[in-house]
Amino acid sequence: MATLTFYGAVEGVTGSMHLLKTRSSTVLLDCGLFQGGRKVEAQNTQDFPFAIGDIDAVVLSHAHLDHSGRLPLLISKGYRGPIYMTSATCDLIDIMLKDAASLQMRDAEWENKRRQRAGKDPIDPLYTLEDVEQTLQLCQGIDYNCTAQVTSDITLILHEAGHILGSSIVELILSDTTPSRKLVFSGDLGNAQAALLRDPAYIRNANVVLMESTYGDREHRSMQATLDEFEEVITKASADGGNILIPSFAVGRTQEIIFRLGELYQKGKLPQQLICLDSPMAIAVTEIYHRYQDVYNREDKARIENYGSSDAKYTQKSLHTFLPPLRYAVSTEESVALNRIDRGAIIIAGSGMCNGGRIRHHLKHNLWRRQSHVIFVGYQAVGTPGRKLVDGAKRIRMAGESIAVNAQIHTMGGFSAHASQSQLIDWFLHFTSPSPQLFLVHGEDTAKQVLQKALSEKGVQAKIPEEGQTIDI
Repeated sequence: MATLTFYGAVEGVTGSMHLLKTRSSTVLLDCGLFQGGRKVEAQNTQDFPFAIGDIDAVVLSHAHLDHSGRLPLLISKGYRGPIYMTSATCDLIDIMLKDAASLQMRDAEWENKRRQRAGKDPIDPLYTLEDVEQTLQLCQGIDYNCTAQVTSDITLILHEAGHILGSSIVELILSDTTPSRKLVFSGDLGNAQAALLRDPAYIRNANVVLMESTYGDREHRSMQATLDEFEEVITKASADGGNILIPSFAVGRTQEIIFRLGELYQKGKLPQQLICLDSPMAIAVTEIYHRYQDVYNREDKARIENYGSSDAKYTQKSLHTFLPPLRYAVSTEESVALNRIDRGAIIIAGSGMCNGGRIRHHLKHNLWRRQSHVIFVGYQAVGTPGRKLVDGAKRIRMAGESIAVNAQIHTMGGFSAHASQSQLIDWFLHFTSPSPQLFLVHGEDTAKQVLQKALSEKGVQAKIPEEGQTIDI
């Protein structure tokens, strides 16, 4: 009998990691970072709760760090097997893991200076750039809907998840018994209202399904209502004479916002003359999105291709040509220069939860201004500065200072890259035969419990696993 053990994204949203064992194989599904407050992130330094030498293969659902961010740590501990994912995910984690390693090495250096002054022993970073390079050498990209034999008795098929570029629903067929059995892991399912990517694929049969539940307790506003509000904030900020700050995740959300600003620009409804993407990672990711336009949905791809003319840098239309006022701030100097602008700019900067990146300096220079606006376009985990701002904090510590929060704060959940409650339920109800066991992961307790109740009303009995729990497949 095959088993599955839940090791991450069980008691919260981050740290996705599940271990599948058959009679002769062991496969790890995701290997993500725990993100949030210090207590949550302390879990990243704990030993892996399994024997790394037993793992035959790793399957990665997508590039976000809460799903991929501990892969280099796994390699530093001795794993040398294949890591399967889509080709786009291979390209994205090249950027994201190197950035994560650089931040960890920098943070360890700063902490060690403090510890040296206090007479304490130094610490090591979670992993290094060398670990990342070794990780990338093990990555194998496969196309959607193609079959890959990952072990002697486990076959893999990746399906479009519509969450970010390259995101996938993982289908694993276990052939160590007759008849074979099937495990389906949703990864992170996309919001069908979102721009650019195709909707999540439907799978018809499985024995066991792991489904995310990030927004299991709520519905997103309609995209039209969200876009109307987005336009209203942009118009009001222009009238107020302030800047708009958009803390945005480098992968997915940034590209969605660029596309939506492009729509407003084409309609003559974008009064701001400076739209700046201030995130080296988001800039690099946007260029990767440009290379993979073949996976865009037909409607948005056509809109990009039908607008304007390509500039000399591109051989085809792109998000950059779709929004001509867009500028990139690559260097630190270009980023710092933006802090001298006190009106009329839209600044998109990382990180999405305001717990790092250049957005913290822009918040420091703008939060205290009453004419400033901050637009949150993604999930804010408990314990992060972004969550504190969304929850109405009057003061917040930012870049070493306590800053008064006078800016107008807006939350636009309709831009979420995650499926809403009804979308999650709809996705699962497409499973027909056999009726699979359903386990809810990747959600806060309330979200999972509310989704569990909503599914029960549809006649579906969903289970909420515990950390370290093992189930039979």
